[in-house]
Amino acid sequence: MAPIIEVENLSKSFKNFKAVDSLSFRIGQGEVCGFLGQNGAGKSTTMRMLLGLIFPDSGRIFINGNEFNNQRRHLLKNIGAIIERPDLYGYLSGWDNLKMFATLSDKSINNARIYEVLEIVGLTGREKDKVKAYSQGMKQRLGIAIAMVHKPDLLILDEPTNGLDPQGIAEIRNLIISLSKDHGKTIMVSSHLLHEIEQVATNLIIMHRGKKITEAPVKELLHPDETLIEIAIKPNAEIPQLVKDSVWAKYVCHISDNQLTFKMNPVRIPELNNWLVSKNIAVFSINTQHSFESYFLNITNETTADYRTV
Repeated sequence: MAPIIEVENLSKSFKNFKAVDSLSFRIGQGEVCGFLGQNGAGKSTTMRMLLGLIFPDSGRIFINGNEFNNQRRHLLKNIGAIIERPDLYGYLSGWDNLKMFATLSDKSINNARIYEVLEIVGLTGREKDKVKAYSQGMKQRLGIAIAMVHKPDLLILDEPTNGLDPQGIAEIRNLIISLSKDHGKTIMVSSHLLHEIEQVATNLIIMHRGKKITEAPVKELLHPDETLIEIAIKPNAEIPQLVKDSVWAKYVCHISDNQLTFKMNPVRIPELNNWLVSKNIAVFSINTQHSFESYFLNITNETTADYRTV
């Protein structure tokens, strides 16, 4: 089966600035592709080229095996997109916004489909309210409803959680997961929020200064041996030296009187816990997390002072 998106050696410059440099990648049917990179990495420029909003200087784009430049209008019928924030009419209701955009589609869209999409994005009961009364998260969900009302197989979402509070971010995260698992959508989503992308994406493309530097399934990037294990302990001044003199010293990332952090495969947690207990070290909690942020910062040669996640 041909990939739903295939890009070959795509490049785009603005005057003397090369926004995208010889970019190639593939996105398979049903995948959620996380598109990551710093501001200026080339993410939005790439998405705009995929939608025909700007034209590449060189390179080729294929959608479902068909070259984009040759069948742009036909292929766009099967794509839904939000680039930055959706353009909505605040003085109209959510229903009227969705109905208006539905009429712009070449497809015949009835009221039943509009209700169906409103239910998918969780806006039933608020569809008659004016959009100006919506929260930013509701506006983003309405934007996604507009993007998918014509039943596209592919959704392209550029920073869909930008400017949202934690609740709004969680709503969009859960919606993306549902659209992929329950509705079979292929989704390309860009974001600055590493933790959010890690939770929704099946594969990742990481860009830096216009170039692709990584393309791989999420499970291959998040190696078990790179898991951070944070252990809250009862304060004891002797603990740091005990750990440094043990076989666990090579896994240590951080030691303090009340917390130990190791980087290792979580399958060794029971063994580590038994050792702590044998040394009369009281353990209050054990938490694990992948060091994805550290991986990202390492491959993009940035520092935590230059990049922030939520």
